[in-house]
Amino acid sequence: MEKIIKLENIYPDLSKARSRGSKAIKYLNNLFELTSAQKKLGLKKTFFVRTYGCQANERDSETIKGILTAMGFVQSNDWKKANLVILNTCAIRQNAEDKAFGMLGALKALKRKNKDLVFGLCGCMPQQEKTIKEVGHFFKEINFIFGTHNIYELPAILENVYKYKKQVIRVYSHEGDVIENLPDYRENKHKALVNIMYGCDHFCSYCIVPYTRGTIRSRDSLAIIKEVLTLKKLGYKDITLLGQNVNSYGIDLGGKYRFVNLLEDVAKTGIKRIRFATSNPWNFDEEIIDVMAKYPNLMAYIHLPIQSGSEAILKKMNRGMKINTYLSLIKKIRKQIKNCTISTDLIVGFPNESDKDFKQTIKLYKKVKFDNAYTFIYSPRIGTPAASVVDKIDLKTKQKRLTKLNELVRKYSKWNNNKYIGKTLEVLVDGKSKTDTNTLTGYSHNWKVINFTGNAKPGDFVKVKITGSSLFSLNGKQVK
Repeated sequence: MEKIIKLENIYPDLSKARSRGSKAIKYLNNLFELTSAQKKLGLKKTFFVRTYGCQANERDSETIKGILTAMGFVQSNDWKKANLVILNTCAIRQNAEDKAFGMLGALKALKRKNKDLVFGLCGCMPQQEKTIKEVGHFFKEINFIFGTHNIYELPAILENVYKYKKQVIRVYSHEGDVIENLPDYRENKHKALVNIMYGCDHFCSYCIVPYTRGTIRSRDSLAIIKEVLTLKKLGYKDITLLGQNVNSYGIDLGGKYRFVNLLEDVAKTGIKRIRFATSNPWNFDEEIIDVMAKYPNLMAYIHLPIQSGSEAILKKMNRGMKINTYLSLIKKIRKQIKNCTISTDLIVGFPNESDKDFKQTIKLYKKVKFDNAYTFIYSPRIGTPAASVVDKIDLKTKQKRLTKLNELVRKYSKWNNNKYIGKTLEVLVDGKSKTDTNTLTGYSHNWKVINFTGNAKPGDFVKVKITGSSLFSLNGKQVK
């Protein structure tokens, strides 16, 4: 009979998460193996995973679901009826954390009615010391907590929870390793996320990601290409290469084989559509633009977060980007990549942002005329340098600035979309629209959302003539 190893609780340590030493990154290919008992643990049990945050979290949830499925659990679409519930959380902004806490409260209430319910918290929130303290009043109800570096331990964690009926907390606060060959469960059958690297070493002064995700760890290029070719064989037509900053791919491996080399090799696989997220403009290699212009299966879409139009604020953010350099990059993209969609991230109300600083952001936006932007009021993250700054700007002022910026976002999104009226675009169909079952929806080669009438199924490529536009999407009808 296989012995169940009793796990000791491990708590997050911000000082360890912040450190960047000389420890060699481990590349582990055969770390995951289920015991016969773990393979049966989920029999006659259902699970529900709720994901908050970015695409990295979405990809982690696919791995979590793959592990649970391998353990015999069956996915449920209703968290209120599931035997096991896992919240995969985000720590980038307070709003994301508030949503997770709200769900914890609902699960706590549900567990009072259903004593057999097992639920846990994972992802980026547990990597913060404050999370463990803030969920203290839930401790009697929460069965387990694990971090971003502990996903592979999920079988042992659940085994301990069910066997010993005690709470398990496993949060490693280290630079991280690269763990390959974990199972996954991809619900979308034509679009896939592919990790190419993990972590970040840039330490923008407002950002918690280097603490929650660890140091830069690039996957082996051969493993990435193999995964892409496998997805192509399975019928996938659209892949997104993921990294906290994809431009930094390969730096930790000596820098001889960089992101531009990987991007070209992935393009050569022949998979129909390829995009990537996300790029920091400070080290966006112009050779990437050359490769994108060369290969038609590299989508004409670049998300290029600038965060502010003020160089003074960028310096405080530890994002030493010169605005003229950024504008030159935008100019080169638009010159070489036809109809390239460009989006960005912008933070309003960074500590002590002046009216002049904000006006420079407005000026930049009017100059670039982005297709879209993800805009936020600055959210302090405990442990980051910016969180300790005394801020003299009141919330009302920040909200007014955000409103003014969002007016521009809507204006130029509509302005850019209007340029496609009367044109015919190739669309990869996602399925029926969520708001109108008589309408289909999908994306163009340059990542424009297109709602259209026609007859097609998810995964089909169809031609759509654009007949109109709205703020953030295009409307059309399918043509032969």
